[in-house]
Amino acid sequence: MARSPRRVPRPADNGTRPAFATSLDSAAFSWHLAAMVLDIKICGLKTADALAAALDGGASHVGFIFFGKSPRNVAPEEAGRLRRAAMGRAKAVAVTVDADDAFLDRIVAEMAPDMLQLHGHETPERVAGVRARYRLPVMKALAVSEAADLALVEPFRGVADRFLFDARPPRDSVLPGGNGVSFDWRLLANLDRGVDYMLSGGLDAANVGDALRLANPPGIDVSSGVESAPGVKDAALIADFLDAVRTARARPAA
Repeated sequence: MARSPRRVPRPADNGTRPAFATSLDSAAFSWHLAAMVLDIKICGLKTADALAAALDGGASHVGFIFFGKSPRNVAPEEAGRLRRAAMGRAKAVAVTVDADDAFLDRIVAEMAPDMLQLHGHETPERVAGVRARYRLPVMKALAVSEAADLALVEPFRGVADRFLFDARPPRDSVLPGGNGVSFDWRLLANLDRGVDYMLSGGLDAANVGDALRLANPPGIDVSSGVESAPGVKDAALIADFLDAVRTARARPAA
């Protein structure tokens, strides 16, 4: 039998946010982390087995990538077939990179996603246009390597429904994400609490606890960190990652 996601309500917002995890005493930080609702997206899914592992492990979001250069690329028709298994269990996210309206029309028609993720060089005007055309929430991905990169949030505020902060890709990479590299998660600790986002980039079962402790994000996204080879999701690694998240959220801070 599939396991239900372990999700608890957020505490009332008192208008404060810790500057860094280390600024809270151990007991207070442990409570703060455990009390948050944490969204978990397993991205780049292509097979029924990998999707089942994500759903059975309690992922809140499942992502399907539509980008020909990616080893995780999937056809809209196949994504539509897979996403039916997620109905009522997780939100399905369509990930695109500078896609035109014709391609987005096809994706939305075939897959019926719950959310669109724009992971290219889309402008605020393009994000607003996509949101209006499809009447779907839009998550805008932004590349981060230093604190100054977070200023890129401002033009998209009130336009994108959510952000995904990913590590800036290596110069020789053709992929905007899924490169297995991370950034300094502490950069997000002082982010305005009103910014809803997912943390991505280089996460795996070994380091996700540190990411949660240092950034305290509302959501996390993993792709290459649960693969045995580029584009090949491993059900055991997905289970390990989701178990590591639960363990980190249950463990008292040192």
